[in-house]
Amino acid sequence: MTVELISVGTELLLGNIVNTNANYLSRKCAELGFSLYYQITVGDNEERFCKVLKEAMERSDIIILTGGLGPTQDDMTKEGVAKVLGRELVMDEHSIERIAAYFKFCQQGEASDPDHIPAVITENNWKQALKIDGCMVIDNNNGTAPGYIVENEGKTVILLPGPPSEMVPMFEEAILPYLKKKQNKIFVSRMVKICGVGESKAETELLDLINGQTNPTIAPYAKESEVHFRITAAADNQAEGERMIAPLVEELYRRFGVNIYSTKEEETLEEVVVSLLKEKGCTLSTAESCTGGLLTGRLVNVAGVSEVLMEGFITYSNEAKQKYLGVKEDTLASYGAVSAQTAQEMAIGAAQAASSQAALAVTGIAGPEGGTPQKPVGLVYIACYLQGKVSVRELHLKGNRSRIREQSVIQALDLLRRCLIEP
Repeated sequence: MTVELISVGTELLLGNIVNTNANYLSRKCAELGFSLYYQITVGDNEERFCKVLKEAMERSDIIILTGGLGPTQDDMTKEGVAKVLGRELVMDEHSIERIAAYFKFCQQGEASDPDHIPAVITENNWKQALKIDGCMVIDNNNGTAPGYIVENEGKTVILLPGPPSEMVPMFEEAILPYLKKKQNKIFVSRMVKICGVGESKAETELLDLINGQTNPTIAPYAKESEVHFRITAAADNQAEGERMIAPLVEELYRRFGVNIYSTKEEETLEEVVVSLLKEKGCTLSTAESCTGGLLTGRLVNVAGVSEVLMEGFITYSNEAKQKYLGVKEDTLASYGAVSAQTAQEMAIGAAQAASSQAALAVTGIAGPEGGTPQKPVGLVYIACYLQGKVSVRELHLKGNRSRIREQSVIQALDLLRRCLIEP
């Protein structure tokens, strides 16, 4: 069964807001096992909207629309759908009651705040109570615009409000159960996350499995300095799906080994690192130059990191490297701030200064200036100190300043992960 997404709103076309709805719905459709071949964004123009809706209905079974359900004149999604399907718009008494109750609730909440502008129902708000004749109305528990499900000659059109704070709960509460009933199988997925292997190499390693896939399937997803493989099985129940997936997961472990850092959907690299530090009973300090706190900030994203993270040093200048980390003046003079020797001394110095069992250090040239033929932009050294042993990596990264810094952080976290799991 195929699904198509149509996002409505001129503000999306102009780039005034990011289309997070399409990202969310794409992932949900994939989890449900639907095929999604097209995503369309169209402005607030009824003629163009009707054209793309007609095209979508010719090639897809389910069309999910987001946006254009508000009270203003440029909100014309519902009107366009009614026009394409040849249906009337009729007033829905249930929606009238809910809209009135919503505004009454808002007004009561504002009574104690004399400075707040009161919520007043204007005439155009009742436009949101109009429904497409014969549709299912989906209550909006977080706003005034209802959603709708319209079944028409074997096709299904689903209309959802644009604000993610309204769209996501409505989808989770009402649309997801509806769509699940359209599938006679359940879809079980497992994400295998790899770091330290490039996208093309990782995919090449699995070409035989990808080319021969039927059920389960393997789909690669390229991330920043990571590759994720989603394994999905169509099964009669959860247990059967897990059994079908397990041999493929084992095969990926056989091929990629320690390059795999997680098989959990939501688990991040930094969460894995923090868990390993806790498991090993190690505390950590950081020493950053070109990343300027980005590494430490990534670690602080993890709840409970305070159990293991001791201190973070941002030592951008040579003087700071000497003062706080004890990097030798001779080292800086002989090898430079961007060198394996300096990275090593930064890691050792951070561990000593914070009395931690582990330390990570990053120094490099993030650009866009500062590079030389001998030390070009993108040259980065990362060092990991762990209980008396130091490991150093030389990286040659590509991209702009932001991307080089981000890749440096990921590589540093991965280096620490590998050091922690070494026998």
